[in-house]
Amino acid sequence: MARPEPAILWDFDGTLARRSGMWSGCLVETLNEHEPGHTISADDLARFLRSGFPWHAPEVAHPELCAPGAWWECVEALLASAYEQVGVAPARARELARLAHARYIDGRTGWTLFDDSRPVLTHMRERGWRHILLSNHVPELDEIVRCLGLDDLLDDVVTSARTGFEKPHPEAFAAGRRSAGDPATLWMIGDSVQADVAGAEAVGIPAILVRTEHHGCRRAANLYDVISIVGDNTRRGALRSPTDA
Repeated sequence: MARPEPAILWDFDGTLARRSGMWSGCLVETLNEHEPGHTISADDLARFLRSGFPWHAPEVAHPELCAPGAWWECVEALLASAYEQVGVAPARARELARLAHARYIDGRTGWTLFDDSRPVLTHMRERGWRHILLSNHVPELDEIVRCLGLDDLLDDVVTSARTGFEKPHPEAFAAGRRSAGDPATLWMIGDSVQADVAGAEAVGIPAILVRTEHHGCRRAANLYDVISIVGDNTRRGALRSPTDA
């Protein structure tokens, strides 16, 4: 039986899209809307968010959090704790955590695609490549992707909140490989040296680091450079960065 067409496992945050301020920024945006006049900064909150998310302990599987309700119960408790640490009353902190949850998963608010994401994915899809999103992320990642208008280019969205495994755990990549149909040609593209590159290469998947400076691994400055590294599959045409035109 023929193997499936070649595929790429794509990271999301920092690779295809970004959210200004990430979690601490979202918490401040929530305060700006619901607690005008507050004096709390993203830096104030960020120091209380450096541990506690499932991806902060990627060596630990969390099948008990695979249901969205269970995952958010855990994460909202962390968000509420951060609010409390900067002086918000406990009951109000829990309310704000629920509001921050809703804001974070709204792809219309805060999230943006990198300029090269859609052109490069389109170019490669037209040349036979399939795209799988493999991310340490929220249960509703597919909804964020849909709001950003990228869903038509993705064959599947695999998020750690639903699999119970965070990159670089080997089972996270096993889930991505299964989603891709175990093709003969499979790459991992991401912006994290440990989670994306080291994790993938540890299980035999070649990887490319993007948008991050680091020596000692295969690297692309942007997604246009990814094309020249993995090849176009059919070798038809080329896509260059607008800055190279």
